[in-house]
This record gives sequence, structure tokens and C-alpha cells, in this order.
Amino acid sequence: MDHFNLTDDERELARMVRDFADEVVAPQAYEADRTKTLPLDVVRQMGELGLFGLPFPEEFGGQGGDYFALCLAIEALGRVDQSIAITLEAGVSLGAMPVFRFGTEEQKQALLPDLLAGRSLAGFGLTEPEAGSDAGATRTTAKLEGDEWVINGSKQFITNSGTDITRFVTVTAVTGERDGRKEISTIIVPSGTRGFTVEPGYDKVGWHASDTHPLTFQDARVPAANLLGERGRGFANFLHILDEGRIAIAALSTGAAEGCLEAAVDYAKKRTVFGDALSTRQGIQFLLARMQLRVHNARLAWHHAARLRDAGKPFKTEAAIAKLTASDAAMDNARDATQVFGGNGFMNEYPVARHYRDSKILEIGEGTTEVQLLVIARSLGVA
Repeated sequence: MDHFNLTDDERELARMVRDFADEVVAPQAYEADRTKTLPLDVVRQMGELGLFGLPFPEEFGGQGGDYFALCLAIEALGRVDQSIAITLEAGVSLGAMPVFRFGTEEQKQALLPDLLAGRSLAGFGLTEPEAGSDAGATRTTAKLEGDEWVINGSKQFITNSGTDITRFVTVTAVTGERDGRKEISTIIVPSGTRGFTVEPGYDKVGWHASDTHPLTFQDARVPAANLLGERGRGFANFLHILDEGRIAIAALSTGAAEGCLEAAVDYAKKRTVFGDALSTRQGIQFLLARMQLRVHNARLAWHHAARLRDAGKPFKTEAAIAKLTASDAAMDNARDATQVFGGNGFMNEYPVARHYRDSKILEIGEGTTEVQLLVIARSLGVA
């Protein structure tokens, strides 16, 4: 763990979560992955540690910290189990943060305490079969009938949407037309709402213990007061949330890259080939050195973006750079670590095998690699 310029409190947080990851999360990671089950007892303990409340004020049950602190925790968890790390990341960035940023005082008081304590989870329903990066292609509709929104449509790939403690999902929906363009708003839909169906979970390549479902809405009715934020600002608000989320995904990716490096170094020192440790081979030494280089650069990138965000400075481009740098590092390190392990790297009981499967989505979720490149190119004035 080679963090830079941390305060004493930040260093203690990183150490505490790393110990929790090693002692509580890692021992159950293989079984949770094998059974494709999110361990809610681990989620509960994360809540008791205050991880879900890290970047929120104490008045709502938060820890009074900042986004950097959250990312330290996500990185520490991502090192041993990406499914648990993404549960925290999505629970905060996509579950609680929209309510905190754009909710009314009544919505905050009603929803945030349980979310920040890890007693409940929430999902954010953006992606649809025809609307991923092109969120403007949203087809889900919400029509105001009297004092109720009537919602119809579908969403896919929604994290934390079907657990036993999921309280609601926030969905983007077309609520009308403005200046010839779709008016997109965000609406809170409580779990158990009639007409709201959480479909069976996906058979995914990785992140097996993360809860992910498609959602269907058929004349689902919720109170008009469930509008989250200003009507017609749903897409703009989402983009703000997404920029922050990219920093958190960069931190998760850095943790994954470091987990692969640690496992590869340990294995190379212990594995004997033709009478000598594998680590004595220069080819392996150079491979491990490049893995360390990736971890170092990825951590520098997300640290910079997170510090900018917490200082109230523009960070959109830096978040894209961090997400791109770190997701590449995670995928490259997973591939190289698996190679170091040889045949054992193809066995799911080894963490590097899980990282190999898990890391690909880091190049896709919360903005693909190509989207990050486009954001960076736009900052140069060439796109």
C-alpha cells in the first residue's frame, strides 16, 4: 500500500479497511463468487464500520468525510473482492449520493440514515437495452396522472437492485418534451411497488457476488413527490454523478491491480522451477516491475482527481484519465498475474482468476474506455 501525502486519519482509515478486507472479506470471497451470492452479513459489517457514510455529513448519519476517504475504502476492498467493492461504490455513488445531491429535505431525512448505515441499499436505473452511453435514447416513460407518476419501460444491468435490503431504485424516465428534445427526469421507485418487477439476476462473466438485475415497469405508480431533483434535470444530474463515480471506479481498479501484483509476487517467490524460485527469472522480474508501475500510475491518477473534486475544482477530465489509466492497469495486471500462476491461474479458487474475470467490466461500466478517450479529446478541443 503506497499512498501519497495522506493525513493521519486517512492512513488509519486505509489500514482499518485493508485489515477488514483481509480478515473478513477475503475468506468468504471464493464461496460468494461460486454461489453467486452477495454476503449481506459483510455488507452489514461495512455499514457498522461507517463505510457507506464516509462522504456524507453527520446530520444524516454520515462520517463527515470526503470522497477521497470513500475511494481509499473502495481501493482496499477491491484488492481482495471486486464484488464487495462495487457494492460499496454503487451503494454510495449511485444509491445515496443522488438523494443527497438532489433530494428534498424530506427525502434526505427519510432515506439517507438507513443507506448511510448500510441497513439498506438502493440502485440507480439508467441503462436500457437501447440506452447505455447514449442515455438520451431513454425510452422508459413517466407520465404524471393526478398526484402520481405512471412508469413504463425497462432497465438493465442495475446494481444493488434486488437484495433483501434494497429499499428503492432511482430511475431515469422521459417525463415530456422540452424545446423539441426529450425531457428526462429521475424518480424514486420503492421496492415492492405494484408494476415494478425485479427480474432474475444475470449470469455474468464476473462480479458474481454483486447483485445485478434487469428491471421492468408496467404502469408502476409512485407519488408525484418521488420526483428526485428538478423535473427535466435528470440527465444533467446523472452526468455529475457519473463524473464522481469514475474516480471511485478508478480506485476500485487500482485495488484490483494491486491485489494481482501482491498475489503474483508472493507466488513467484514460492514457486520453484528447475530448482530455482520463479522470481529469479528476469522475464518474471520485468513483468512484475511493469505491474508495479501500473499500480503506481493508477493510484496517482485517482488521488489527483479525488483531491480536485474535494477541493471544489473542475475534475471531469482528470476523472476520465484516472478511470482509463486504472481500468487498463487492472485488466493488464490480471492478465499478467494469471500468466505468472500458470495453470493455477485458471482455477477460480485463486484470486487472480477472479480478478481476470472481474476486471473486464472496469473498462466498460460507468463509461467505456472509448467514452473516456472522447472526454479527454474534448478537453483538448479536438472532439
